[in-house]
Amino acid sequence: MKTMSTLPACPVCHMSNTYPDGEMLICADCGHEWSAADAPTSDEVRVVKDANGNVLVDGDSVILTKDLKVKGSSIVIKKGTKVKNIRIVEGDHDIDCKVDGVALSLKSEFLKKA
Repeated sequence: MKTMSTLPACPVCHMSNTYPDGEMLICADCGHEWSAADAPTSDEVRVVKDANGNVLVDGDSVILTKDLKVKGSSIVIKKGTKVKNIRIVEGDHDIDCKVDGVALSLKSEFLKKA
């Protein structure tokens, strides 16, 4: 039996709050259920793609494809802003970066590779 620390993250919401229920794994955050046999292993590499389908890797430069409001602030990052030296992370917002000295997490679907 797998322990909580070795259980895979949810394939839908990417949260690590999962638990086994018989032959199934269940995400306590979003309620998604999937077969333990279909669970990805830690050896699998997560591929993050931009809005055009190009694969993104750590250190890439990207350009925003639409204006984005920064949650909890009145700041708007304009379409066409170039972001350098991105970092790929787990989760819904899969890109960590700095824009004008402000650390942000962005979704790759709003970016294109520069």
